[in-house]
Amino acid sequence: MSPQHELARAAEAQGALLTAVVVLAACGAVAVFSATAPLALDHTLPPHFLRHGAALLCGIALVWTAARLPLAMWRMLAIPLHVVAVVALVATLGIGRSAGGAQRWLVVPGLGMGFQPAEVAKLTTVLVLAVVLSRKDGRAEVTGRQFLLALGLAALPAGLCLLQPDLGSAVILCTLAGVMLLVAGARVTHLALPALVGGIALAGYIALRPYAWKRWVGFLDPWARASTEGFQLVQSFVAFGRGGLAGVGIGDGRQKLFYLPEAHNDFILSVVAEETGLIGVLVILGAFVALMIAGLRIALAARERLPFLLATGATVLLTLPAALNAAVVMGCLPTKGLTLPFISYGRTSLLVSCVTVGVLLAAARPPAAARGRRS
Repeated sequence: MSPQHELARAAEAQGALLTAVVVLAACGAVAVFSATAPLALDHTLPPHFLRHGAALLCGIALVWTAARLPLAMWRMLAIPLHVVAVVALVATLGIGRSAGGAQRWLVVPGLGMGFQPAEVAKLTTVLVLAVVLSRKDGRAEVTGRQFLLALGLAALPAGLCLLQPDLGSAVILCTLAGVMLLVAGARVTHLALPALVGGIALAGYIALRPYAWKRWVGFLDPWARASTEGFQLVQSFVAFGRGGLAGVGIGDGRQKLFYLPEAHNDFILSVVAEETGLIGVLVILGAFVALMIAGLRIALAARERLPFLLATGATVLLTLPAALNAAVVMGCLPTKGLTLPFISYGRTSLLVSCVTVGVLLAAARPPAAARGRRS
């Protein structure tokens, strides 16, 4: 492939990625405004929307900055950033702020602002696994040392998330590790044992944790427990049913009016479904599919292992939570407390997602040699 053709394909993939992200960010801004408008006082702009907008502006700057950093810089920062994220997770267990029955927030001293270290840990896990699993010798297989190191680097933050408790983030971290090991060349047979152990541990966690067990039984038969464990899921079904094909109109939804808990966070897709119908849901899900395709194109076009693994991990990090969130609000999976990237209200999630997009753009940048031949 000629350098000109390579650069054109890279620019096309980057353009598709940015287009999908812009569509998602715009839909998210509208959805957050609509979902939080009832919380506004004296007809002012909703405070959640203002904070979301401020985070989105910061996110644009983060995308630009992260995309301009050379991959050598990301390689150098991966381990220190992961250490900081793990330390923050440990600190959260001791001095973190509790909300919704979980201790997931760490308040920044002097600023009074909180953030979720688990969201940061997901991105740093992608970075550190890409560095650990990238090799200069060109071998196609993953060595035993790399395999165990990668598992440990993902299992540590996953275990800390379970202690908060945050099952959703733990599942994301373990899935990230599995996917990145698989595409890096690990054998499926080697991944089978950790997957089996993880499945058994997950079943035991659900059985022993009352809150997880209640979510499970509410998922199995929500209508029989419509006033207790199944309440949130039933209200989501009602929102989807009322929305129909084209929705009841933006701002005219009823389920967000204290019927649907966490309407602006985990279940914001239900608000979208009620107000914009199947059409609005398909626009958002279609944008995530376009993002996934663009990310995979970037990964497959990479000529070196580090950008290949970074692009793969970043794509999974942006799209897997979206798939799980959509499955939850549609009753296909138990409630896990995962936000919908770019759509849900949540400044930490939004900022981390923007940095992840920047990393993906950095991985799409052609090698300097190709750019030099064109010039």
